[in-house]
Amino acid sequence: MWYPKKLQIYFDMYKSLKINKIKRGVSFMLAEREKTSLVSESPIVPAHKQLPEITFRVIVLGTFLTIILAAANAYLGLKVGQTISASIPAAIISMSILRFFRNPNVLENTMVQTMASVGEALTAGIAFILPSLIILHAWNGFYYWQTVIIALLGGTLGVLFTIPLRRALLLDKTLRYPEGLAISNILKASENKEKTDVKALTVGGAVGAIISLCQTGFQVLADSFQFWVKSSHTIFGFGLGLSPALIAAGYIVGINVAISLFVGIVIGWLAGVPVITWIYGMPDVSSANEIASIAWHQHIRYLGVGTMLVGGLWTLVTLVKPIISSLAASIRSLREAKITGKIIQARTEHDIPVNYVFWGIGLLFIPIFLLILNSLMPNTPGISHTFKTLLAAFCALYVLVGGFVFCSISSYFAGLIGSTNNPVSGLLVSSLLILCVALLSFFGFAGGIQGNEVLGTIIAIGSTVIIAAALAISNDTMQDLKVGQIVGATPWKQQAMLMFGVVVSAFVIPPILELLYNAYGIGGVFPRIGMDKSQMLAAPQAGLMAAVAQGIYAHNLEWSMILVGSIVAVIGIVIDETLKRFGTRLPVLAVGVGIYLPLDCSVPVIIGGFLAYFIQHQLNKRYDIHQKGSETKIATHKRRGLLLACGIVAGASIMGVVLAIPFAIRQSSDALRIMPEQYQYLAGPLGIFVTAVLCIWIYKVVMRKAK
Repeated sequence: MWYPKKLQIYFDMYKSLKINKIKRGVSFMLAEREKTSLVSESPIVPAHKQLPEITFRVIVLGTFLTIILAAANAYLGLKVGQTISASIPAAIISMSILRFFRNPNVLENTMVQTMASVGEALTAGIAFILPSLIILHAWNGFYYWQTVIIALLGGTLGVLFTIPLRRALLLDKTLRYPEGLAISNILKASENKEKTDVKALTVGGAVGAIISLCQTGFQVLADSFQFWVKSSHTIFGFGLGLSPALIAAGYIVGINVAISLFVGIVIGWLAGVPVITWIYGMPDVSSANEIASIAWHQHIRYLGVGTMLVGGLWTLVTLVKPIISSLAASIRSLREAKITGKIIQARTEHDIPVNYVFWGIGLLFIPIFLLILNSLMPNTPGISHTFKTLLAAFCALYVLVGGFVFCSISSYFAGLIGSTNNPVSGLLVSSLLILCVALLSFFGFAGGIQGNEVLGTIIAIGSTVIIAAALAISNDTMQDLKVGQIVGATPWKQQAMLMFGVVVSAFVIPPILELLYNAYGIGGVFPRIGMDKSQMLAAPQAGLMAAVAQGIYAHNLEWSMILVGSIVAVIGIVIDETLKRFGTRLPVLAVGVGIYLPLDCSVPVIIGGFLAYFIQHQLNKRYDIHQKGSETKIATHKRRGLLLACGIVAGASIMGVVLAIPFAIRQSSDALRIMPEQYQYLAGPLGIFVTAVLCIWIYKVVMRKAK
């Protein structure tokens, strides 16, 4: 009997040593976490403080705003291929409504904003590519249950993919999250009720809203200005973007991203367009501006796709180590909690458990496989059921693996340049390219693609729709989680609200899209004969996806431009790694964005970035940084500038959502136009003048000495 007793004693000693070792590890982990938290600004609500977050009024208000913002953006997404970021309007509306209730708090506002922003994001993900199936005549409308399931699966994946990325991306000091910073400053000013904060935000919001109204609504000011001239064999020129929201976003993200975008513009527009028109010849159109647009549409943006594809994969490689560290910390916390019986994570670091995330992603393979096999794959004669099953299984696996890769890149973009300027369509093109090429190898074993082009095109686009929904959600989610980090929200509760927002949005998006399709027609396809073609919803992003997939199987895609873009990315990576040693960066993804985006989207970010650099330079000249107290004075000016920029972003974003209402009612984006046609040529010079005045005003407000 003595032998078992000794074994028990030894076992108890071992268990005690193990628990002590774990406790020491826990203490070390908490100490390291404390060091990290000391480096960053303390959240509004500290980790030890408990406030109501998910309440009944939050769920009701969040549901209402999710539906409204989803409907408001569906028209814009199908008409012009862009949506208005709903995060800031959702935060403002939530603050305004919750003030009428008793004892509202900043965390409730955060939860409402987190859920409501899902409506816009999921609408964008579905509207950008699902209409491709209508354009290709695979669907004759937006089938309700198929669309609901696609939105549910893609949206859920988007949330799950960001959970293991959260810590790694939010602790990266090179990522600024402009919209997330703007939202958190709005919430912070409301919570603290500081007069200076409220004034800077209010004035900035009013200016941003007025300029946006004059540009998009009244059309008195142009939001872009193109100047291209023709020579005998090519064209030269430039374009300006004059959006106040993007200028303010550029001010927030800073000079490094601005320089990278400028390098992309030089490669793609200043050099690329003249070279392309010289090589391929100029299209038979009268306007030089149209020639530049066609050259970008047919050639240059594929150069950007190649750059973003290689740059994105390289960025993912650099994120592997922090992602693994983040996952290891989560798994270690779960193991320690199981042994000690206590949760050691701070409230503000508590995600949905990573084991639930892995199980959830794995289990989603089954419904994704069944959806592709039974609802997205067309009935093609001559193809066996076994081969179709193999195709569906491969595509489902690609949705999970490829979806995580591209969602990681999209999440990184959200921090680098913001959600509004995130080139989701470029990432989707990259994802579609890889899937189509992979499917070619499968068809090679079954006698080749000849005669099966339609099957390959539709199954590739159908699978990419799920990735599109995940991409859009992951892009939006990282901004929301950044807001939560700054204000002190509980991550797992934000993630739960995001899931609930996906469910609500998934059930309301299909009837909205079907209503718009029946009212206007989409991408040249009309539900009825005799409809007005001038009011058709162009769905440009969906048209691009259909053209890319068809181009791969017809062997007429711009592979040469994609290859050149890949070479540009490799050169950019080498330069960026070299510059890191000197304390600066040239983010290659931002270079790819500069090539891929139209000038009216990238140029205002550059203007804002250089404005921020110039102001910082002037502040350094005014205050001797070696003198005591100079850093505090400079920080005061910088904070004022940041709040002003946040206000401009907020005001312009809210005005964009407000203007979507009369545009949808009147069925035209000219619903509020007051500029006469004969004076329209004045809108460009007026827009440039107002933009210059805006920059001078920002400079003077930021540089003004405190009383």
